[in-house]
Amino acid sequence: MSARLTPCSRREFIRKLKALGYDGPYAGGKHEFMAAPGRAPVRVPNPHAGQEIGVDLLARILRDSGIDRDSWIEA
Repeated sequence: MSARLTPCSRREFIRKLKALGYDGPYAGGKHEFMAAPGRAPVRVPNPHAGQEIGVDLLARILRDSGIDRDSWIEA
């Protein structure tokens, strides 16, 4: 059984992606993104007055990027 996702700050989001082999963030259109060789780029949510990235958005980003929950939690 996989562990539960928890909300995270933008800084923590970027730190975990770097631990998973992503580089960046790089400037994009409306959002910055991070990239890793052989993987889909990941859009980095814009900071909104210090709000955390919610579980629903985080789960959607991980699913779209092909990152499994256990790898994310261990990062």
